[in-house]
Order: sequence, then C-alpha cells, then structure tokens
Amino acid sequence: MLTDDFDPMKGEMLRVMDEEGNVDARLVPKLSDEVLLKAYRHMLLTRLADDKAVKLQRQGRLGAYPPSKGQEASQLGPAMALKEGDWLVWAFREMGALLWKGAPLRTLYLYWMGNELGNVYPDGVRVTPSVVPVGSQIPHAVGIAYASKLRGEKDVTLAYFGDGATSEGEFHEGLNFAGVFRTPNVFVCQNNQFAISTRRAKQSASATLAQKAVAYGFPGILVDGNDILAMYAAAKEAVDRARKGKGPTLIESYTYRLSDHTTSDDWRKYRSKEEVAEWERKDPLKRFKTYLLSKGILKDEEVMVKELADIVEKAAAEAEATPAPSRSDVFAHTYAEMPPYLKGQLGGGGK
Repeated sequence: MLTDDFDPMKGEMLRVMDEEGNVDARLVPKLSDEVLLKAYRHMLLTRLADDKAVKLQRQGRLGAYPPSKGQEASQLGPAMALKEGDWLVWAFREMGALLWKGAPLRTLYLYWMGNELGNVYPDGVRVTPSVVPVGSQIPHAVGIAYASKLRGEKDVTLAYFGDGATSEGEFHEGLNFAGVFRTPNVFVCQNNQFAISTRRAKQSASATLAQKAVAYGFPGILVDGNDILAMYAAAKEAVDRARKGKGPTLIESYTYRLSDHTTSDDWRKYRSKEEVAEWERKDPLKRFKTYLLSKGILKDEEVMVKELADIVEKAAAEAEATPAPSRSDVFAHTYAEMPPYLKGQLGGGGK
C-alpha cells in the first residue's frame, strides 16, 4: 500500500516521474499506451482551454476566471481513477478533471460567462456545480458518499479543495464525519502553495497537510502534484479502498499555481519571478511529454495541438452564441421537484 510506504508524518512524498521525465519502474501504474496518450491530450486541452478563457476574460467576453496553469496533473490524475458512476465534487479550479469526467468545454465556458446553463451537465455525468466559498463543498461530498453507503451502492465521491480550505471549519467537520462513518470519499487537497496571496506556511503549522488525516482516523499521503503518474497511482489506491468499504483517504497534491489566483489577481504583488520560473521548470506537461516521447507513445504533437485548438475555439464560439437563460432556468436545476415557495417566487410565465 502506498499509504504505508510513504508516511506524511515523516515528510515522505510519492513521486513516480521526476522533473526530467524519468520514472521509478517499481511505482509506475498499469496504464495502457492509449490511456496515457489520452491523459496527455486532456492535459494539453486543459492548458489550451485555460489560456483561451483568460483571453476571453481580458476581452470582456467572460467573467472573472481562475486559471489552472500548472495544476493539470493535480486535477486529472485523481479523475482518471474514477468510474462512470462515481461523483466528482469540485471547487473552482478543476477544469481538467471535469473534462475527463465528461463535462463539455462549452458548458464550462458558459458557467464562467454567468450563464445558468453552465451548471447543467449531460445526463449521467455525475459532477456537482462549482462551490466557490472556500471549503464549503467538503460536507456536500461527504453527504453524497454517506447517502451512497446507506443505499448499499458502490459509488465513490472525489472532492477537490485547496490548501486554504484546510483552515476552514468545513474541512474539519467533513473529514471528521467521513472518518467516523467510514464514508467512501477521496479528498484531494491541491496544495498550490497559496490561498490567493496567503502562503501555505501561514495556513497550518503542520509539516504536511496530508498528515491531518491521522487525526481523523484514516490514511493520508503526500504526492508530487506535478506528476500525473503519481497522482493517478495514489488516487487509484484510494478509490479502490473506498469502494471496498474501507473508508476515506486524504491526498495532498504538492503543486503550484503558475498564474494568478483569478483574473482579478496579480501574482507579482506577493511572489517573485524567480520563484515562478523555478516552478515552471517542473511543469507537469513538460515532464509527461518527455516521458511519452521517450516511450514512443507521443509522436506528432503538432497535429494534436491544432486539433485541440480547433476544439477550444468551437466551444468558445458555441458558448458565446448561446442565448441568455430565461428566468425559469435559474429555478429549474436546484431541486428534483421545485418546492412551493420557489414556485411562488417564479410567478407566472417564467420569462
């Protein structure tokens, strides 16, 4: 078990692939060449779609947006371990995970454009809407997992949050409940070193965030969050453990946000260009690309880039061409059956 071999209390970090793309053969997860190539494609799509979103915001065509540059492996690795029936509960910086789970890029753009239809996912895509208030999605994820357990289902609920969320009461309440009731949860803390401008060191005196799991009675593991293979391996073990009824796991993804917290932020006010440049050297796409090239799995990236760029442009155009929702759309997707007080607020016509 990886959680036995890598003790966060000792500062031990799981890493399968180093910054030059070299791997530890003993730790490489079993993934086909097809899946590895698909993973790289999704990481690259995320990077291109993210860049497009920032440009749209700067042009006034999209609202405030949280860039995910540098966190593609941190997002995607855990999502790859899920099955179709599993739930994904996100905060607001998980585009790569959402795309892998089946959320259309057009829908994600609609959300950040302020269109209510951006909260509506295709049938069967078990993804919750974004929850921007820090940490407030954690109890939701535990509730979903607890309901699944009570029903005798085998679904797992994966929840993402940032290092800043570990300072919130919802983090304690959610993880404490999950530990007591052994809910089928996987918690992924994307430790990107900053809660907006507040450094990780001022969030917690704990040597690692993963070690907080010990107090709640379940495993925690510290993982190199820029290593897609390590993130998948840790999440796969955690998902399997949860599905077998053995309870939750906390994964601390040690990564870095290369861009602003949101497009309303300016990272230059609280960190140096040298610091960012050092982390750019650890770019998750660069190291994964190097590994795939060395294995002969990736051959013609130029064709892939053009194809994905076309997908991004088409999704953005479709989102911009989508009409603004009617008033009734704002009411339509919160409850399975609209309660009387909302029907009263909606009033006649719904237009």
